[in-house]
Amino acid sequence: MVELKERTTEEENSVSLMERDSVLTTDEVIEYLKISRPTFLKYIRLGRIRAIKAGKGWRVLQSELSRFLRGGVN
Repeated sequence: MVELKERTTEEENSVSLMERDSVLTTDEVIEYLKISRPTFLKYIRLGRIRAIKAGKGWRVLQSELSRFLRGGVN
């Protein structure tokens, strides 16, 4: 028998955020931010933008770009 628990408000908020958060490619990010590819790669290397390596490119969450633009700290 599997017991189901009710979701807390925090869990519901994180699930709904993840459902709405889109993943952007390297080309989409540099176009969105209006920066060059070397600058984008430098920001990743410095930890200013959190990204995940996927094949030959990088993937970045839309929420991460929002944090970066707000000047948020890692």
